[in-house]
Amino acid sequence: MIIRTMEPKDVKVIAGLEKVCFSDPWSENSIASELENRLSYWLVAEVDGDVVGYIGSQSVLDGADMMNLAVAPEFRRQGIAEALVNALVAYLQQKGILALLLEVRASNVPAIALYERLGFEQVGRRPNYYRHPREDALIMRKELTI
Repeated sequence: MIIRTMEPKDVKVIAGLEKVCFSDPWSENSIASELENRLSYWLVAEVDGDVVGYIGSQSVLDGADMMNLAVAPEFRRQGIAEALVNALVAYLQQKGILALLLEVRASNVPAIALYERLGFEQVGRRPNYYRHPREDALIMRKELTI
């Protein structure tokens, strides 16, 4: 597996993974616009030359929000999501970011378990944050130390 920075050639594949992994996916245009956003940082995971996962973030001042994390269903439970989060954290630490926040569906037990294992703690809840289906989001935070 190779983890690298997202490139324009990855946008179409990421948009496809969004449709497979999420009930309210980002559009190809929204993903492409992240390449132009100087506050954004996205990584992809490749296996045998194919993009099988990605993670995106936006940073403001000394904090960052994890925007998206997805792995193709047939590649899950192989450590790819964990590797993506760890690579993002390492990059953010280098940039002087002190904390990483994310929202996760309250029912997404596997993702919550992953985030807890990686040192995230629940710090809040956003009622009815998600649509399709409507569901609360848990807000999780990880303090980044250098």
